[in-house]
Amino acid sequence: MRKIILALSVSLDGFFEGPDGGLDWHLVDEELHQHFNDELRTMSAFLDGRVDFEMMSAYWPTADEDPEASPAEAEFAGIWREMPKYVFSRTLAKADWNATLMREVDPEEINALKAQPGGDMVVGGATLAAEFRRLGLIDAYHLYVHPVVLGAGRPLFPATGVRSDLRLKETRAFKNGVVLLRYDAA
Repeated sequence: MRKIILALSVSLDGFFEGPDGGLDWHLVDEELHQHFNDELRTMSAFLDGRVDFEMMSAYWPTADEDPEASPAEAEFAGIWREMPKYVFSRTLAKADWNATLMREVDPEEINALKAQPGGDMVVGGATLAAEFRRLGLIDAYHLYVHPVVLGAGRPLFPATGVRSDLRLKETRAFKNGVVLLRYDAA
């Protein structure tokens, strides 16, 4: 059975977005970007909310045409374009780029996706992840802790009253100071 993996960057003080939604604090160098590509290439689908999908679709479909793009960025553009995407939104009229529009997170539909053959699926965005976590649908957490204390922003795990027990599976430090923490749901 395929797993659903939450894979997101987070500041040391627990924010996935800085003040005003900023992501300029992400320390994504060539090594880390190549790691992301290696991980995501094995996935079978991206599960995104509207905001993440719109942000990604504003840049990645043609990023490999940018002469300034690094080799890892150009490679990711192809991965993103080709990967099936499930976009959860009540307001989008359509979703391009190999995307299927879903209006709500239905546990039966998600479990049917998990039962299909193929690689794991990655859920992106804290709002959608919070709903998946509330419904007990996240199987693993891959948290990329960046060496920055933002002091304010949007927390990765907002207070929901839902407890999630986890088991540490792996840690990895990257040369830029980012630390990967891999957990499985207990």
